[in-house]
Amino acid sequence: MEKLTKGVQDFKVNHFSTYREIFEQLSVGGQHPRILFITCSDSRITPSLITQTQPGELFIIRNAGNIIPPYGTTNCGEGATVEYAVQALEIKHIIVCGHTHCGAIKGLLHLNSLPQDMPLLYDWLKYAQPTNLRLQQRYQEYEGEDLLNAAIEENVLTQIENLQTYPAIQAKLDSGTLNIHAWVYKIRSGEVLAYTGDHWEVL
Repeated sequence: MEKLTKGVQDFKVNHFSTYREIFEQLSVGGQHPRILFITCSDSRITPSLITQTQPGELFIIRNAGNIIPPYGTTNCGEGATVEYAVQALEIKHIIVCGHTHCGAIKGLLHLNSLPQDMPLLYDWLKYAQPTNLRLQQRYQEYEGEDLLNAAIEENVLTQIENLQTYPAIQAKLDSGTLNIHAWVYKIRSGEVLAYTGDHWEVL
């Protein structure tokens, strides 16, 4: 905590002035982000650093495994945030960004080991279960890191399918006023893979 406290003080004294004009505009005019960025809670992922964006440019959802439960899920903060982003903020782009070495997806591959030690995570990962079905159908010969990487990529596509169950999102997709993008961030290299519709390629 001492490091964080010193960081806050350093920001106020040495760095806030760099962003003063931006924060003044945001405080008076409100926020108008055009991108909803959905990613993992993993501490190695910093959306504004990866995308080189300024305060006010990204609306962000973070949780274990960059998961969005389908529409109608009760007590779902993610759903409420998606709805606010699309309806109130009129977001134009949604990015679902997975990442390599994802602990949540490792858990998905070993679900039977979770119920006793991490029952809440076990329950949460049910919203990624279609990913396991994809793996069984398409990647039976994969194992180890190859299997994990395939699971990470397929989970991003699973979450995009979940997003498309939201009526507000589907309506905007149909009208051409919203686009959804699938990304995977590679921690070791800093590369970002994007799904083009039939394969993944480096941005």
